[in-house]
Formats: sequence, C-alpha cells, structure tokens
Amino acid sequence: MHRIATIQMTSDSHVSKNLQKAAELIHTAAEMGAKLAVLPENFAQMGQHQADMLQIQEPMGQGEIQDFLSQQAKLNNIWIVGGTVAISSDHANKVYSACLLFDNTGQCVVRYDKMHLFDVLVGSQERYQESSTIAAGQQVVVVNTPFGNLGLAICYDLRFPELFRSMLAKNVELIAIPAAFTATTGKAHWEVLLRARAIENLCYVIAANQSGTHANERQTYGDSMIVDPWGSVITRLKQGVGVVCADIDTQNLTTLHQKFPAREHQCIRNL
Repeated sequence: MHRIATIQMTSDSHVSKNLQKAAELIHTAAEMGAKLAVLPENFAQMGQHQADMLQIQEPMGQGEIQDFLSQQAKLNNIWIVGGTVAISSDHANKVYSACLLFDNTGQCVVRYDKMHLFDVLVGSQERYQESSTIAAGQQVVVVNTPFGNLGLAICYDLRFPELFRSMLAKNVELIAIPAAFTATTGKAHWEVLLRARAIENLCYVIAANQSGTHANERQTYGDSMIVDPWGSVITRLKQGVGVVCADIDTQNLTTLHQKFPAREHQCIRNL
C-alpha cells in the first residue's frame, strides 16, 4: 500500500506567497504519511494575464520554482508531481507548461509538457487562448516509480482519451493530473471525465485542481480527488485549500486486470 496525496490551492499572482502556501501543504501531506503528492496546475502563479507566465519562465534544470520543488521533496522525503512550471522554449514569446516529477532525494525524474492547449470560448465572455503563450508538448510520459507506473497529464488533456490509451500501451497504473479546471466546465465535466479515464484504463487517477477566485477574477472548480480503477472516488476536497490522502495498492491491479481483461480486449491498437 502507498499513501498518495492531492493538494488543492487558490493560487494568486504572487509567486513567493504561493510557494509558501505550497510548502505548508506539502509538509501537511508528508505528516499525513503521503509518499507522493500532486500539486495543481499553475501552483506558483495564477496571474492577471495569460502572458504573466512569460515573466516567471525558467530554463530547464534551474530557477526559483524548480529549486523549491527539489528542496521540498528532499526536506519532506516525498515524491512531488510539481503541478506545472513555465519552462523556456525555442519558440518566440512562448514557454512549455511542464509537469516535473521530483523524487524524494530532490532529483527531477521526468518532465511532461502539456500537449493539448486550452483555446476555447466558455460562454459568451469567458475566453482562453493558451497557445498564445504556450508551446505544445509532443511526448506521452509514463515513468516507473515506487508507487507503480505513473502517467502525467495536465488539465485540458483530460478531454482526450487517446492520450490515456497511449499511456495504457506503456502499462500505466496511476495517472497524475494537475489542473486549473474552470468553474463552468468543472461543474459539467470534471468528475465524469476523471472517473471515465480511471474506468476505461483500469488505473488510479490523482487529480489536483485549483479552487476558488483568482487574481484576474477567474474561477476554478476545485473538487480535487483520487479515483480508483473501478471508477469510485476514494477521497475528495470539494472546495477551498487543503490536502486529502488515500492509500492505493497497485499490486492488486494485476489481479483486477486478470479478472476484467478489458486491456486485452481492445480491437484497435497503436493508432
């Protein structure tokens, strides 16, 4: 059994303030016995404008936010899925929205760059255009950890089941999904999509969302949760800032897959 934590935040435009709050929440997760903690998307900054992330971008391997994640992982003896960090790219005026996984010694184990960018109109006034400042990633990431084979996805990725099917081909056992899901779309789709990804891939899903009203008056949905491979919500935090934990057992997945071999019943593979 492994204890896993999902962390929910209401990040604002002040990086130092957000990092201080994240440190408190990571420490709380460790005190609760968690060995892996997942931070939400944009945990270090939810700015006034989309372009604000360009001001806090870091080269891969160095910078205040990456140093923070490394130090917190080592200090608390915990693996951290570091939400997202704005990592510099070769594209003019664009960064990668990168999810970095740090082990409990503070080493960055793997990086996933957000593939699906949130360019949508939600209602008549709520518009998002992530591609204006973010360069899309190209690589599916599943990495072996002490907790099982961990896949990484970010927010809007959740709507694209083919991404998770690609993880399945890499024997994924649990998936971490940092997010800043909007209140509007969260109410309609958040839980059903998370549970669907868990059910169809017979794996655990650990979703860490932003919650509440942010500096630019954007509202995010919250309801961070951990879902088991049968689609049951093990634990959740509906609103506010905090940590919830659950004990998961990826060793039992082998038995589940033998009893319910949906993975082997796929008719179309390697699309």
